[in-house]
Amino acid sequence: MIGVTGSGKTTVAAALALKLQVPHVELDALYWEPNWTMSDTEVFRTRVQLAVAGDGWVVDGNYSKARDLVWSRADSLVWLDYSLPVAFGRLFRRTIGRVRSRQELWNGNRERFAEQFLSRQSLFVWLLQSHRRYRSTIPTALAADAYAHLRVVRLRSPREARLWFQAIRRTGDAD
Repeated sequence: MIGVTGSGKTTVAAALALKLQVPHVELDALYWEPNWTMSDTEVFRTRVQLAVAGDGWVVDGNYSKARDLVWSRADSLVWLDYSLPVAFGRLFRRTIGRVRSRQELWNGNRERFAEQFLSRQSLFVWLLQSHRRYRSTIPTALAADAYAHLRVVRLRSPREARLWFQAIRRTGDAD
């Protein structure tokens, strides 16, 4: 499950994993150490490799440094490719909720108002920087021979995503 920040990757991936009765792997949880410290690349890759070693799983995240590990073992790739306004609105609602609730994300990390709304490291800045880039780099990455086996589902709206999800049977098949 890939998509820009705020698109709903984790929410959809968790629901899909539950429906398919397979583990849900959130790459952010494997990447972020306490105090928002990035994990060492080799440590992160080892964690990812272990997480996708089983026969079935649903992974969410866009980490290019582990893309080869996930995409080469996956049979399908779901891309939540929403417009910038849709992703921005979803990110805003999610961030406000997390800041207000002080929800713990991974390894004790929590989103804080100043970091998200008053910082250059804000997810909103990241969204604005990455949205257009993802739309050009993801198709190029998918064109690689190493990923020709992937069944790609590109969903361009939350409505398309809901309809796709409803069409999935427990066996994992979706039209």
